[in-house]
Amino acid sequence: QVQLVESGGGLVQAGGSLRLSCAASGGTIRTYAMGWFRQAPGKEREFVAAITWSGGSTYYADSVKGRFTISRDNAKNTVYLQMNSLKPEDTAVYYCAADAKGSIATISVFYDYWGQGTQVTVSS
Repeated sequence: QVQLVESGGGLVQAGGSLRLSCAASGGTIRTYAMGWFRQAPGKEREFVAAITWSGGSTYYADSVKGRFTISRDNAKNTVYLQMNSLKPEDTAVYYCAADAKGSIATISVFYDYWGQGTQVTVSS
């Protein structure tokens, strides 16, 4: 059973940067595709970014394209989300998720494991 733990959230001013980490334990995520989702108060969880098991392909939501970068270090069993040029509308709880099929998915139901989330708040 894979457990995922996110970290790196916090309060930042608009235009600032944060780097989220998602550390896996209880098993290797080396063959898993990984994704980041977010959920703002009163809104549904939405896709942010995903990366294939090898890291060879990535995919982003239009709202974060060019500002966020997803990456992974399989040796460390960790996935990252570098967030630059943050906007107040990026405020949400950010979740990482693991998909055992290994290919990119933008729909949450395709993911098998989820972390507990980390809060990101961007002030204007």
